[in-house]
Amino acid sequence: MAQSCVLESPVSGFNFENSARNFMLESALGESKTRAPKPLKTGTTIAGVVYKDGVVLGADTRATSSEVVADKMCAKIHYIAPNIYCCGAGTAADTEKTTDLLSSNLTIYSLNSGRNPRVVMAVNILQDMLFRYQGQIGANVILGGVDCTGSHLYTVGPYGSMDKVPYLAMGSGDLAAMGVLEDGFKPDMGLEEAKALVRDAIHVGIMSDLGSGNNIDLCVITKQGVDYIRPYQESQYRDQRREKYKYKLGTTPILSERVEPLELEVVQETVQMIQRMDTA
Repeated sequence: MAQSCVLESPVSGFNFENSARNFMLESALGESKTRAPKPLKTGTTIAGVVYKDGVVLGADTRATSSEVVADKMCAKIHYIAPNIYCCGAGTAADTEKTTDLLSSNLTIYSLNSGRNPRVVMAVNILQDMLFRYQGQIGANVILGGVDCTGSHLYTVGPYGSMDKVPYLAMGSGDLAAMGVLEDGFKPDMGLEEAKALVRDAIHVGIMSDLGSGNNIDLCVITKQGVDYIRPYQESQYRDQRREKYKYKLGTTPILSERVEPLELEVVQETVQMIQRMDTA
């Protein structure tokens, strides 16, 4: 059997070819034979507050996959630039890759200009990128930073919607967190007061939502620099594993085994070293 293998460098950005493929298979064969996996429910509580000297961002550290806790120490506060950070809610892979692309574009700008980017510049790039994919990227972002024009806090939705606010909470525990923020927010708050307010908002979101939990991370952004406190508050609900869940080899019997060797021959191989970057 002969097979042609062509190695190409991956194109930057997101690829949704499998979505179109699954739709064609379901249309041709029916849902009974080809049933695509359903999206899993995720959980998060993130919040942000603008105070007198900067911005305070906060997030929990629990990553969930439906009813399963996938990670207890997930970092949901992402680096964008030396003066800009953001919190992500939604699909963990989407938020991480989206913030990586945004950080890469702003790093190139900083190298060319020799100065830190403005917060509104990061928001516009993120807004254009999410709008282009029409909600297929599950990223709800709270973006905060300090630049030459002051302290800023923005919210960007998965469809590219954007709003500038003095305080905000997002995620599955945002209703309870917003109640705390609306009750305790005051203009020109001090640092410790702002940190306590964001911590209380995240804590209330954790206690009212099963998808949020474990520790609380905070990120303080000022003109002097960034203080990323991880963890700011550890969870008081801890338990020790009582059993050893390591089973011996052969515990589950093998009913049948079939091995089919494949004979492949590479008849053509090309390598393309073209690097593309999404700068929109």
